Amino acid sequence: MQHEAVETAQDLLARLVAFDTTSHRSNMPLISFVRDYLADHGVESQLIATPDGEKANLFATLGSMADAVPDADGRVGIGLSGHTDVVPVTGQAWDTDPFTLTEKDGKLYGRGTCDMKGFIACALAAVPALKARTLKTPVHLLLSYDEEVGCTGVRPMIEQFGSTLPTPQMVIVGEPTTMEVVDGHKGATRLRVEVTGRAAHSSMAHLGANAVMAAARMIAEAHACHRACVEGPQYDRFTPPHPTVQVNLVEGGFAQNVVPVTSVFAVDIRVLPGRDTVGEVRARLQRFADEVILPELRAVAPEANVSIEETNSIPPFLAGEASQATTMALKLAGTNDISAVSYGTEAGLFQEGGAPSIVCGPGDIAQAHTANEFLVKDELGKCMAFMDRLGDQVAA
Repeated sequence: MQHEAVETAQDLLARLVAFDTTSHRSNMPLISFVRDYLADHGVESQLIATPDGEKANLFATLGSMADAVPDADGRVGIGLSGHTDVVPVTGQAWDTDPFTLTEKDGKLYGRGTCDMKGFIACALAAVPALKARTLKTPVHLLLSYDEEVGCTGVRPMIEQFGSTLPTPQMVIVGEPTTMEVVDGHKGATRLRVEVTGRAAHSSMAHLGANAVMAAARMIAEAHACHRACVEGPQYDRFTPPHPTVQVNLVEGGFAQNVVPVTSVFAVDIRVLPGRDTVGEVRARLQRFADEVILPELRAVAPEANVSIEETNSIPPFLAGEASQATTMALKLAGTNDISAVSYGTEAGLFQEGGAPSIVCGPGDIAQAHTANEFLVKDELGKCMAFMDRLGDQVAA
């Protein structure tokens, strides 16, 4: 039976990989496939679509909501969550077609096999067995879009928790952890800093206010923020064991003989649970702009400005010592060990939305986003065993 379940999961994974759901594309063909698959098994789906209809989240429930007993906070059911989008293959040298599942030496190659269509395939493969049981606790399937561009897609679905959608008692986010239980991860916030000066001919530099050079000094201050994190309190559950502040994108200027009027750079801040690193960094950059950069720029160009805006934020995640989600995931994974990771997931958003969360799924994060991305086939077996234990837990 286990062998048949793994083969079913692999067949479903092949179908999922064949859909090019790179984040800039529509995920609707994949969502339609999943909706039809669930309908064939008597499961209805609710879609939460974008206004243009090009993308959608999917929420489906196995088991009777009418007979389910909510917890003290009115939450019902266990959620299995996965994002449907994948990162681009552009510029990567693949040995196989990234959108055709290829098995070789016990590895399943294809874009998204690891991150994270393998988990979705296992969740779908578990549907017939779950449907064959009488479930005392419903199981929800939650599929999202645009996780890879800042966890933006799942937010409209979470906003409907407690109104048009039930709030799950817990959500298992199936990101690649090699089926280890992850109860914490860093958050990620991105700032956009724009410096505006005044243009001038470069031979008459005194008439201009150089936005690029001012931005460079702001970037140096961002680096000082990073050094303060490196030298500050450490939290050895994470690698690296401290917050990080990085400038990974800079733009400015359009000609070598023109003093640039604008420069823009992006700041990536990876934060630990329980620390307001973003607030500290933003305040320090604003103070540096107000006290150092702007007085110099405005001495020449009164219109000069420095704007700092938050463009996206993924909250840090920590399940907490008393989390029922952690206890459940440890039982389902058959382990007593928990760990933390430095990459972000949707778990923090689910938790903020009222659904306690945990991260556990097949695959190694080291393979995510790479050329020749693969999932070790044995990981499908581990995940299907996880699903079997889930069935035992939720059955009447």
